[in-house]
Amino acid sequence: MRTEQLLTEAYKNARVEYFDENSNYVFFSDCHRGDGSLSDEFTRNQNIYLHAMEYYYQNGFVYVENGDGDELWEHADFKHIKNAHVEVFEIIKRFFDENRLIMIYGNHNIYLKNQEYVEKNYYRNYDEYHEVFYDFLPGLKPIEALVLKNEKTGQDIFIVHGMQGDFPNDQIWFLTMLSLKYFWRYLHAFGVQSPTSPVKNINKRHKIEKNYTKWIKKHKVMLICGHTHRFKYPKTKDLPYFNSGCCIYPTSITAIEITGGNIQLVRWKIRVNPDGLLYIKREIMRGPNPIEKFDLRDKESDEKPVL
Repeated sequence: MRTEQLLTEAYKNARVEYFDENSNYVFFSDCHRGDGSLSDEFTRNQNIYLHAMEYYYQNGFVYVENGDGDELWEHADFKHIKNAHVEVFEIIKRFFDENRLIMIYGNHNIYLKNQEYVEKNYYRNYDEYHEVFYDFLPGLKPIEALVLKNEKTGQDIFIVHGMQGDFPNDQIWFLTMLSLKYFWRYLHAFGVQSPTSPVKNINKRHKIEKNYTKWIKKHKVMLICGHTHRFKYPKTKDLPYFNSGCCIYPTSITAIEITGGNIQLVRWKIRVNPDGLLYIKREIMRGPNPIEKFDLRDKESDEKPVL
């Protein structure tokens, strides 16, 4: 019931943006950018991420970072993350400067809910080489949720990180954050995950995803999430629950794309050619399918009201 309430509140208060067949959006979640140390799970995929982001920048996509982009539970002082991933934030700034960045906060970067924190850490940056401050992401306003509304049909796509209603990662996130910051982070270097995380806890992950689908069935709205780290694209008879996966699995990252009026799940992965040279390849894993295929609204609700 808590998931139903919190997702509904996020949906009602979401930022609304209209799209059409000419719109391009890419959704990444759960980058978990850290300080570059052994516990920084993003580092191993940074080059894949940079290559993918350059592709999306050159092809006119809006970049939607759907929660947990920065690992602020482990590193509340954001300067350590910025210094560890300079090139990453350079390309994020390029999206921002062209009004093509939408940042949604998740549980691991819930500090972005506090606008004072955002202004202090994201508006300006310090160039240690030239010893000067410069504008970084001035005016950035992270949001909890986004609704993309189809200009032609009125269909909604609800985008949210997905921790809403996940008790240890939502209602008592502060206590969970303390256990991660002072204990579990040191085990990440050896691949050990906290039991409060849905990443390795299959029962917990299935419960969360079941709550998502209950909400979709009741509200008849397609949903794009992150949080569980498991990519998801609905099969033929499934409800329209999508999950962009994450950027921290070895040798690959996954994303959801909306382009040309279609939606698809893609993976960027390191491959090797016949000469033994490594390269990065973009693969379409599921789709593309027209957005309208996932419109659950009754036909009666689409009829024009009698005046």
